[in-house]
Amino acid sequence: MIGKLTGTLADKNPPQLLVDCHGVGYEVDVPMSTFYNLPGLGEKVSLLTHFVVREDAQILYGFGTAGERDAFRQLIKISGVGPRTALSVLSGMSVNELAQAITQQEAGRLVKVPGIGKKTAERLLLELKGKLGAELDLRQPAASDAQADIQQALLALGYNDKEAAAALKALPADVGVSEGIKLALKALAR
Repeated sequence: MIGKLTGTLADKNPPQLLVDCHGVGYEVDVPMSTFYNLPGLGEKVSLLTHFVVREDAQILYGFGTAGERDAFRQLIKISGVGPRTALSVLSGMSVNELAQAITQQEAGRLVKVPGIGKKTAERLLLELKGKLGAELDLRQPAASDAQADIQQALLALGYNDKEAAAALKALPADVGVSEGIKLALKALAR
């Protein structure tokens, strides 16, 4: 019903935003990946949306990219996975990481997301196989695996997603895990 919102970002309180569209304020729940990339308050924002109507509520979910919205829609089709759980999955890992975990059938990566247990992770892997991640080119996993390991190490050390992402961007593409962690820590210490 409501596919896209464009307006002024009036308020942001994770995971909810208030988007003012010509005098009408829409409350929108977003994954943290979208939240981190938002402009400042009072600036223009454009979000793709998914509208959920339940017996007791009408909730609008917003996404910064079409890939996030598509992944969200695939997730909520799965029995036992509601919009809140889907939002949690997309907050805990990027769409590419999710697609890679599904393609490589790695339940361990999904279990790390809060609210996802072993059975739910296995159900996600089974039901999303071939639907999400089929377009990924897996001939280059070494670099992305090293990047993912470095990011996990930085998060475990207490750095937030934004700091870890900034440190990863500064690293050479072919860096190993241990060397990458050292370089990232040096960069973050500045």
